[in-house]
Amino acid sequence: MEYRPLGHTGLSVSAIALGCEGFTGKTPEAVRKDFDCAQDLGINFFDCYSSDPQLRSAFGEALRGRRERFIVQGHLCSVWENGQYLRTRDPVRTERAFRDLLARLGTDYIDVGMIHYIDAEEDFRAVFDGEIIQYARQLKERGQIRFLGLSSHNPHVASLAVETGLIDVLLFAVNPCYDMQPAGENVEDLWADESYMKDLHNMDPGRESLYELCARQGVGIGVMKTYGGGDLLSGNLHLR
Repeated sequence: MEYRPLGHTGLSVSAIALGCEGFTGKTPEAVRKDFDCAQDLGINFFDCYSSDPQLRSAFGEALRGRRERFIVQGHLCSVWENGQYLRTRDPVRTERAFRDLLARLGTDYIDVGMIHYIDAEEDFRAVFDGEIIQYARQLKERGQIRFLGLSSHNPHVASLAVETGLIDVLLFAVNPCYDMQPAGENVEDLWADESYMKDLHNMDPGRESLYELCARQGVGIGVMKTYGGGDLLSGNLHLR
């Protein structure tokens, strides 16, 4: 396994990480076996955006006795209500969900606390001018998260976040198709067929600028949607 420094955090993470969507519907026993396999292969980085309590508990069972072997990235503002995942900016619901995450994972800290899914500039302003960023910074000061992150699909918003100087890690959608698309606040445009009907040439300048900004600032980039949510494997994107 290849290991890479995660920006200026001092963490060394495996080039391949575990996301959590592939575990949906699996039994705790199956989840543990997958973690066994990941450990055997040298994978040491795990992202949990899911707020599903059963899934979180299964991850906790899988991490039992080997928490220190995995660098855990957990998300703030991801909550479970009425039997489904929701994104929130309410500080009370955010705090309740984070306490639940720690309890179900069986840990008292998260290595990377990821502010969940900011694509719109208005949403960015609400988070960074409001109580959510204050709560995240308090968690970092208390050691309940070691480093602060943010997830986004929009290079403009991601750049705004990096420029605050508060973000240690960016979770961003990167693949050869998305990299040709300009910034936008609607994530579904990234895989919409009509987005690929116009001529696309090379990397979008906004995305290139974001990656260069992260390099200058020492902000680590975790890559999501490497295969376009499966579209680049299944051929669902029809490129000319």
